Amino acid sequence: MEQSARPSQGTILVVDDEPDIVSLLEEYFSSQGFRVLTALDGETALKRAEHGPDLIVLDVGMPFMDGYTVCRRLREHLSCPIVFLTARVEDVDALEGFEAGADDYVLKPFSLAVLGARVRAHLARESRHQAKAEVRFDGDLVIDYRARTVQVAGTPVELTRREFDIAAFLAKHAGQVFERERIHERVGGWENESDPQVVTEHIRRIRKKLAVAGLAHDPIETIWGMGYKWRA
Repeated sequence: MEQSARPSQGTILVVDDEPDIVSLLEEYFSSQGFRVLTALDGETALKRAEHGPDLIVLDVGMPFMDGYTVCRRLREHLSCPIVFLTARVEDVDALEGFEAGADDYVLKPFSLAVLGARVRAHLARESRHQAKAEVRFDGDLVIDYRARTVQVAGTPVELTRREFDIAAFLAKHAGQVFERERIHERVGGWENESDPQVVTEHIRRIRKKLAVAGLAHDPIETIWGMGYKWRA
């Protein structure tokens, strides 16, 4: 089921195995000017996601394929905000959701006003990030996320597609520490590189290319026993 609405607010994918909740959210977000895609199960959600939603509202407690699994699958090719709907309140559940790739969660029963405010906040933040496509870092390092280019003091740095994806992911989350496995999960399209240890080699190459281009300091910090982070 797909609801036509004013597309100016963006597209939201609503996923929940309870038809009443799906209908409620579809009606609410449509009235707010969003285009709404809906799914009642995980497999349908993955197919609907091919339409490129701007944000996904995803129920955790679905049968057959739960929200955590769906989220991990979506993160293989989507970077849009994902907001979990969950009846669970334990900290461990929240942590599992964030580890699966969620950006936020709202507890059931929820207020439409609160959920709507969370959704608009995430979309506004995403819009700001997209508008700021070119970001300058210390040492004359410039990353243009839209053009997928890297320069040091005006000199282009020839990164491979995978190297750029890793550098861009870490730079967009500056100050946050990610294990190799987490980077491997969040940066999709590995094809035959299924071993998370390849992340270490890619980071080594990124560092070498940046240094050769004249960057005086290494922007990627190794946190021993934990992973890597982009220096904030």
